[in-house]
Amino acid sequence: MTGQRHAATDSPRAFNEPVRLDLSDPDTLRQLWILQRASYAVEARLIGFDGIPPLHETLEQLRATDEFFLGIRDGSRLVGAVSWSRLPNDALDICRLVVHPVVHRRGVATALLDALDSIEPAELTVVSTGTSNLPAVELYRRRGFMPVGKRRIAPGVTVTLLERRYASAAQPIPHS
Repeated sequence: MTGQRHAATDSPRAFNEPVRLDLSDPDTLRQLWILQRASYAVEARLIGFDGIPPLHETLEQLRATDEFFLGIRDGSRLVGAVSWSRLPNDALDICRLVVHPVVHRRGVATALLDALDSIEPAELTVVSTGTSNLPAVELYRRRGFMPVGKRRIAPGVTVTLLERRYASAAQPIPHS
């Protein structure tokens, strides 16, 4: 695994720009499903809990979600995605942020969050992640999110609830 991380980190290849994902497209849906399983398997190891719902989601359940998705491809392969919804108070809820393990620490998550900030301005954005998922907690903190609480999801396992307050300017993102 370490060799893969260094090889991926040293690669100068740039990723495609984030685009909206159409989950009615079977290939896009399957790629997203594979991507999230790989990504959440890493989080499951970090937090010591494999009961993360998207890790066990079927293709049909993923297709039926009411979340909106942006994705980043490396050529034709989906390597990162972020999903969101709007809460009744108009807060932006980041539901999923998944990055394939072979491209960790190459700016994929940052590019996705930058694109989301651009197209979905929000006075309040909320997200949660496994408390023991220190890379994710640190990513959100660097982006201005502050921990506002924790929720126990299993014995010895918590998720940290984070929020950020501010607005940004909206810009269109192309469709895939």
